[in-house]
Amino acid sequence: MNVVKSSAETMEAVCNVGLAKSKMTFSSNLILAFLAGAYIGFGSLLALRIAGGLPLDAWGSMQRLVFGGVFPCGLLLVLLAGADLFTGDCMFMPSGVAKHGVGLDKFFRILILAWIGNLIGSVVLAWLGQYSGLMNDPATARYAVGVANGKVALPFGVAFVRGIFCNWLVCLAIYMALSASDGVSKAVLLWPPITAFVALGFEHSVANMTFVPLGIFIGSSESYAALVADGAPALTATWSGLFVNNLIPVTLGNFIGGAVFVGLAYYVANGLKKA
Repeated sequence: MNVVKSSAETMEAVCNVGLAKSKMTFSSNLILAFLAGAYIGFGSLLALRIAGGLPLDAWGSMQRLVFGGVFPCGLLLVLLAGADLFTGDCMFMPSGVAKHGVGLDKFFRILILAWIGNLIGSVVLAWLGQYSGLMNDPATARYAVGVANGKVALPFGVAFVRGIFCNWLVCLAIYMALSASDGVSKAVLLWPPITAFVALGFEHSVANMTFVPLGIFIGSSESYAALVADGAPALTATWSGLFVNNLIPVTLGNFIGGAVFVGLAYYVANGLKKA
């Protein structure tokens, strides 16, 4: 008995997921997308909380590795608990179109509702995370604001390419996890590519829907003003910067990374035909 499916069998499963998603109702799509945004947000909060206590000048690259090493718990929640993540849909929906002839109306509905639902879930979790006081530790607060500032400062082309690389790895992680039949194997296969994309500094649109709003909430609070006076980075990230400088190029890059370099690439490579 094979522990994992072959690549062709896995690609068939990917196409079938795309078909199943196309049959979701509006309410199911939006609710599951909200949950996915929140789940990725949990991973983001955890990564900031842990890595924020590891100063770069003392830990060097280990800070990035630890950050990337704890972040994947968010995607594991999406995969095993069940939720609708935009970046995964970038692989699933084009595959569903190619194999099962899913209509473009359903294709765009799933992707747009997933993106909107992910955004709502992420921002709600970011606000609750800041309101709860979990991120009030000075080191964590400084780090969160610094991450937000850095993401909105990326040039458009850089954010776009990093978005491609990110979802190439994310969808490979999901692809490999789908090849496994049990939860432990799925987790083991999922973890390394997700750790890699985070540690390398690639850009995930849904994670950024938590990272940047959280930085804005923290950086604009009265308590953070005292940290700025003590040398913490001032907030430069803005809501317009989140959308124009980050989410637009990163979303486009994420779509290409998942749709072209994983979904359609393996569809063609495995010689699948339209059903």
